[in-house]
Formats: sequence, structure tokens, C-alpha cells
Amino acid sequence: MLHLVSRCSARLFWASPRWRRTYTQGASLRLKWLGCPHHRCSPLACREYSSASGSPEVMLTPERYPVQRLPFSTVSEEDVAAFECIIPGRVVTDPEQLEACNVDWLRSVRGSSKVLLRPQTSEEVSQILRHCCKRNLAVNPQGGNTGMVGGSVPVFDEVILSTALMNKVISFHDVSGILVCQAGCVLEELSRYVQERDFIMPLDLGAKGSCHMGGNVATNAGGLRFLRYGSLRGTVLGLEVVLADGTILNCLTSLRKDNTGYDLKQLFIGSEGTLGVITAVSILCPPRPKAVNVAFLESPFYVLVETSGSSAGHDAEKLTSVLEQVLNSGLVSDGTMATDQKKVQMLWALRERITEALSRDGYVFKYDISLPVERLYDLVVDLRTRLGPRAKHVVGYGHLGDGNLHLNVTAEAFSQELLGALEPYVYAWTAEQRGSVSAEHGLGFKKKNVLHYSKPPEAVRLMQQLKGLLDPKGILNPYKTLPVQA
Repeated sequence: MLHLVSRCSARLFWASPRWRRTYTQGASLRLKWLGCPHHRCSPLACREYSSASGSPEVMLTPERYPVQRLPFSTVSEEDVAAFECIIPGRVVTDPEQLEACNVDWLRSVRGSSKVLLRPQTSEEVSQILRHCCKRNLAVNPQGGNTGMVGGSVPVFDEVILSTALMNKVISFHDVSGILVCQAGCVLEELSRYVQERDFIMPLDLGAKGSCHMGGNVATNAGGLRFLRYGSLRGTVLGLEVVLADGTILNCLTSLRKDNTGYDLKQLFIGSEGTLGVITAVSILCPPRPKAVNVAFLESPFYVLVETSGSSAGHDAEKLTSVLEQVLNSGLVSDGTMATDQKKVQMLWALRERITEALSRDGYVFKYDISLPVERLYDLVVDLRTRLGPRAKHVVGYGHLGDGNLHLNVTAEAFSQELLGALEPYVYAWTAEQRGSVSAEHGLGFKKKNVLHYSKPPEAVRLMQQLKGLLDPKGILNPYKTLPVQA
């Protein structure tokens, strides 16, 4: 796994080392151990830093973006009473409790939902959606609310359907590594669960401490292990999904091979809650590697490389050989290497906390795009010239191995002028390179109208037809993923 951060960008998150040791191996291998905190902090595990007391209130989404409410019904007292009958004691209407669920963690969009529902079973989700479909109530499915594109919070007053209490492991096979769990299981907790059984999750994210498995699947999250284990489209074996009318679609197979007709689960992976609510997931977990090596290297960029294999000595020998070559060639000037698990986690924390560091630099305009590897950083340089002093920082980092650039532009506050300078320029630039306007974060609310930069009209039309077939009233996560039809 190769992860790229510009040296300029790294200044935003680099901490003073707690300790440092230099040693020489052979004639050329000069590596430094860099100290950092003794715990691994996922930036999204605690969201309080972005909503500290005294911070300005987030502007309502319709006040910031040109969007109009569709003709859905408004939640009535009778609706609340009906929900209370379905999930007694788990209907939230307190405005203070609803506040966090109405705002995305980036504090860039805010809805005005008046009710939060916390079901525990698929049957309860079914009854809720059956009622909402009958009453024409819009529904916003919500997992850990760690999304980057405004897809996990209401735009107006949609009913929030949280999977937080659907957090049970249904089964795990300790030979095949197949895990079946409810959608609300937190990724980090699942990682611990399978590691205790000598397996690992094929997905790893900086948001692991908060994100839900169902949300990961609904957004087709990429993450740090994508290059090694592939996308969720390959590792997810089956899903249980509740459709807009309350129908429970049970495709929760644990088979590695099932060639019977259309692969329906693929419709819901990456659909961002617009076609159905994922309630359970069957996923293939690979065996836990016996040896993990991480190198943190310096040249014009900081590069984080992780290898995993079955023999610690053999793997370390290969990595050392590679490091000697790149040091002798001048490609790399210095670096850090770790094999101890605690030190490995320390190095990965540097990468995973970039998002948090950027959020402390002001308002962040975030873009998640795929580009040809040879053009991966060109857009960052281009934008620094284009934006000039209007931006505080233009930062690029991402996944070098798969061409995924995380482009971030920081400013003192949200600026319509700066947004106009970025969009649609960034999307048009990406399209010219035959890239994708969304590599791994989805389209959500913010990118729904730029889908055409990556998909032809025929593909967009087919997506809209599928939405109309599975959700004819359009109640599931409206205003998201797809352009609004006339």
C-alpha cells in the first residue's frame, strides 16, 4: 500500500517527535525512528473537536446551496406515535439530541430533522419504511455520520433512520473467515473481533472508530487496504436490505461462488442509501498477516508503504533491500521503518490524522478524485497558481497505488467566490484526464450534479430508472447521489 503526502502538506499535521534514534545498516541505509503518541487516534472516533463550544452554528443546507424541498409529507404527532409503537423508547424528538445527527462531521451541511429513529432489527426497519412509504415521508438512513459529501445527514426535515443499535455480530466462520454482522457494527470493533480470531477486516479507514459497516458498504468505502484486498464489491458476499416499501430482501449468502442470475447486492453497494437500507452484511475477511512492515520515506513527498506477508525475516529482508536501492539512487533521502505493531500504528496515525489537522486550518473544500498516476499531483500545483491568496492552503495527499487523490483547499471561512473558482473547474480538469469525480467517498449531496463528468447520459438515465423502480416515491435519501429530474 502506497500513500502519498506532499512535504508542504505534511507541515499541517506533523508533530514534534517524542524521541528519535538514528542508526546505520550497512553502508547506505539511514533510517530514523520517529516517536509520536502511544495511542492510535482515529480522527473521527471523537467528533467533538469540530463542534467545540463557541464554534459558529452551521448554516442550513438550503441557505448555502440551491436546493428546493420536494413535496414530501411532514412528520405529525400521529407519525411519532406510530413510530413509538414500532420501536418503543427509541424515538428521539429532543432538539438537543437531534443536533449532532443533523450536522455532518465536517460541519459543512445541516438539516432540520425533527425525529430520529433507532431500530434494532430488520423487521423494525421494515415496519418503519412501510409506514413512511404509506405516508410519503422522506427518510435519511444514517450510520456513523462520517461521510465527506453530505450524504449522511438530512437536507430538510427527513426522518433520520439510525443503524447505531443494529450492532450485533450474527456469525463468524473461523476457517473460511466469513463474517456476518448487522449494519450498525462499528468497523474498529469488528476489526478487533476478527483479529482475536486471527483474521483481519479487508477494509481499514481513518474513521474506523465511528463508521458503521452498513455505511461503508452503502458508500463503497475504499480505505487503506484497497490495493491489497480490493474493493467491497469483491469482498462483500451478501446483503440484507430493506426496500422503500418495507420489503426485506434477504440476499445474505455466505457462498464464495453463486452464479444464479443478477448479482443484486451490487445494486446496493455504493448506492448511498438511495435504493434501500442495508441492515446486514456478509463479508470475507482475509487471514491475519504474520508479518507487517511499514516504511515512512522522504523525497519531494512523504510516502507511507506497508507490506504484509507470512515470514517476518523474509519480508524484512526484501523491504530492506528495496530501501537500500532507493536510498543509494537518491530517490529517497531519509525515512523511518517499523515492524513492531505499536510503532506501525504510530506511523499510520500520521496519515489518518491529516483530515483532522486540515479541519483545524479553517473551512475545508474537499475533493476525492481518481486520476492517472502520472498526473496525480498536477492538479494541486495548478490550483495553487489559480487560487493564489484566496486559499490558505491547497493540499494533496492520497493513495499512490490506485491513483486516488484527496484534494483539500482550506480558507478562513466558507466563500462562495472560492467555491466558484473551484467548481466546476476541478471536475472539468478531472474529466479531461478521463478520471473520476469520486474515487471512494461517493457523491452524496455535494456531488450529485457532477455525475455527468464521469458517466455518460445513458448511464445516468439508467441509474434514475433503477431508482424509480426500487423507490417509486423517492423517499430514500432524497437530494443525494443522482441529479434531480425535472
